[in-house]
Amino acid sequence: MRYEETLRNPERNPMKRRVLLQAGVAATSVATTAMRSANAQDGNPEVGAIADSFSRPVFIATWNFGQAACERSREVLLGGGSLKDAVERGIHVAELDASNHSVGYGGFPNAQGVVQLDACFMDGLRQQAGSVAALEGFPNPISVARRVMETTPHVMLVGDDAVAFAKKQGFQPQDLLTEEARLGWERWKTAQQQGESATTDSHDTISLLGLNADGHIVGGCSTSGLAFKLPGRVGDSPIIGSGLYVDGEVGAAGATGVGENIMRYCGCFLIVEFMRQGMSPTEACAAAIRRIAAGEQRPASELSVNFVALNKAGQVGAAGTDKGFRCAVVDGRQSLVARPQLLQ
Repeated sequence: MRYEETLRNPERNPMKRRVLLQAGVAATSVATTAMRSANAQDGNPEVGAIADSFSRPVFIATWNFGQAACERSREVLLGGGSLKDAVERGIHVAELDASNHSVGYGGFPNAQGVVQLDACFMDGLRQQAGSVAALEGFPNPISVARRVMETTPHVMLVGDDAVAFAKKQGFQPQDLLTEEARLGWERWKTAQQQGESATTDSHDTISLLGLNADGHIVGGCSTSGLAFKLPGRVGDSPIIGSGLYVDGEVGAAGATGVGENIMRYCGCFLIVEFMRQGMSPTEACAAAIRRIAAGEQRPASELSVNFVALNKAGQVGAAGTDKGFRCAVVDGRQSLVARPQLLQ
C-alpha cells in the first residue's frame, strides 16, 4: 500500500499504532456499561468517577507512560521549580525513553529513515506559546519549543531553521535513530518494496497538562509523529489549538491519535471552549469527539482521536476512541492510570 493511501484511509494503514488495531467498529455513541465493565478488568478506575478526587497541584497526561512523566512533574514542582519547569521536565521523561517509539529519542523515523520531531509548549498566562516542527537531531523538542516561546516574538519554527535556532540556543545535537528504530524502519521498507503489510507496536504522543495551587496552567505536547511518515509531514502535535491548547482562565486540553483527524477540527481549542460553556473536562472531550465523528461521517472507532483535559478548578477528564487509550493523573497525594470515557 502506498503511504499516501494510508493517510487518506487510516483504518487501512499497515503501520497504525497498536491501539488502532485493537479498536472495533461500532456506532458513534458513549461507551456502554458493558464496555466499561470489560475495561474495568485492567484495574484502572474510570477518569469520570475520580474527576473531583484530586487537589491542586495536579498533572494529567496521555497514555500509561505519562504516569512517570507526571510524577517527574510533581517532583520538580514540589522541589521548588516553576510549573513551566515541571511540565517541560516531565515531558523529558517520555522524550528520553528509547523504548518509546513515538516520542523523542528512539522514535520511529520517517519514510527516508530520518527522525523528525514535533512539539509545542503553552502557558495559560496571556496564551503564550512556542512550537517546533520537523526538528531533526535534538532529543528534547519540548525544550526548544519553550525557548521559542520565551526568547522570540514568534510562535512556530520549522525544519532546518528550527535546527539552526536550537543550535544557537545552545542545545546539543545528537543522532536520534536508535538501532531498534532503525531495524523497524528496515523491516517496514522491505515490506513496502515487496508489497506486503508491516505492523508495529507503537504508542503515541505525550500531552501533559499541569495546574498549580495558584491556578496557573501550563501544557506541553511532544511526538515523533506517525511512524515512517512522508518526510516533512506534520500532524496536530505542534499546532496550537489542535494538539494542545491552554487558556489560563478556563483550562487546558491535549490530544493523541491520528493527527490529521484532530487538526482539521482544532480539537483542543474546541474542548477548552466547551469547558468555557460549563462542560466538565470529560464532557468537553466527549463532545469534541462527537463533533469530529459527525464531520467525518464515520464511526468514532475509526478515528483514533483521544483527549485529556483539566479545568481551572482542578477537575480532570479524558475521552477517546481507542480501547487501549489510558491517561495518567498525579497530584500531591496520589498517582494513577485511569480509563477515559470510550466513544465508539
